[in-house]
Amino acid sequence: MDNKQTIIGEIEWCSFKELNIPAILARVDSGAKTSSIQAKNIKRKKIKGELWVEFEVNPFEDNLSILIDCKAKVIDIRNVKSSSGVIEKRYVIKTPVNIGDLEFDIELTLANRDGMDFRMLLGREALKGRFIIDTQQNQVLRKITKEQLNDIYGHLLVQKSGLNIGLLASNRNLYSNKRIIEAGNARGHTMHFYNIQHCYMKLDTDTPEIRYRDGTILNHLDAVIPRIRPSMTFYGCALLRQFHSIGTYCLNSAESITRSRDKLYSSQIFSLHKLNVPTTGMAKSPQNTKDLISMVGGAPLVVKVLQSTQGKGVVLAETAKAAESVINAFKSLQANILVQEFIKEAGGKDLRCFVVDSKVVGSIQREATAGEFRANVHLGGVASKAKIKADERHLAVRAAKALNLSVAGVDIIRSNKGPLLLEVNSSPGLEGIEAATGKDIASEMVASIERKLKYAQEE
Repeated sequence: MDNKQTIIGEIEWCSFKELNIPAILARVDSGAKTSSIQAKNIKRKKIKGELWVEFEVNPFEDNLSILIDCKAKVIDIRNVKSSSGVIEKRYVIKTPVNIGDLEFDIELTLANRDGMDFRMLLGREALKGRFIIDTQQNQVLRKITKEQLNDIYGHLLVQKSGLNIGLLASNRNLYSNKRIIEAGNARGHTMHFYNIQHCYMKLDTDTPEIRYRDGTILNHLDAVIPRIRPSMTFYGCALLRQFHSIGTYCLNSAESITRSRDKLYSSQIFSLHKLNVPTTGMAKSPQNTKDLISMVGGAPLVVKVLQSTQGKGVVLAETAKAAESVINAFKSLQANILVQEFIKEAGGKDLRCFVVDSKVVGSIQREATAGEFRANVHLGGVASKAKIKADERHLAVRAAKALNLSVAGVDIIRSNKGPLLLEVNSSPGLEGIEAATGKDIASEMVASIERKLKYAQEE
């Protein structure tokens, strides 16, 4: 063992003089090669022919109002796979870091770490030859109390009193759910997580109620944010109707969610509103299968189970014979399906537009990796920030309006006929789009509630 190496805990405080960050708590992770730090609103800038970036660092996950403006020279741009398996491009900077009594240069990737437990990750390149990790200890080299943090960041702290908002979901540890709670708290609201399965209702003319598992009556909420997984659609929407009946605002209504989850119904609504979609067909009898295939332009074609999300229950049939076999197999199982033309010219790419209150607040392009199966739907791959065209933006907004969704993830595919609407998700995930765009989408959702309830934040 090298006697010059310093014992370091699993969590340690770091500071960056050149970035004007006096204190940020980092998780020490020898499994990660490069260190990373929270970065938002990243902007490229050329200085004397060299690439620099300006960005904002939010050092605390429970208070998004604290932002530090930073600037650094870019030394590299790398593809990094996130914890969710999404590959994203990240800027790499080099800057001095102080950890305990040590100061040395460190490489940092700029990442959107919203939803993570720590705003910084200290990787093994920074540890090598300097530190030995004692996983039984935390803050070995420097301890900072809450009072000291208030002294350090006190001029940036804002005290607010806000709304009571419930998050109705199934798993509070999912990235999207953590981010929404985090964003609501940071904007001064009191956030409550309620597991859908532990909520129950009292149907009564005079005193309708919703209760939680310990008997608590949920009559104090100003609003609820529904994050309902597909298997809980029926019961989750029943709860939303009950919340609406007792005067609680629901960010997305039960009716709009139900429409979005039924691919046939939503496709009929899109057709009614003159929204362009891939040619789609449905038939019940096997006797109509051949004409159904011909009606959508023949093989290759896509077969979709009516009530599915995130690419599940979707099959690409590359020949007419395969298409006929797949369609009849689904029908023999009494499954309701749609048959849809395959957009070959899209080249394994689609767009996800995140719409809040009739405005696209973020958009990404999703591209299949080599050898990945695609069938007009996104099943993984590389996500990158996308600049969408005016007609694509217009289509995304109109689709969300057609289903009466305040918050929606709208999937669009580019074709020779122009942009085509694939699907509208009423509980869109935040991780991929926040990571790729660097935008605080969770706060946009909470801000929507503030606007609807005419809540004005205190200055």
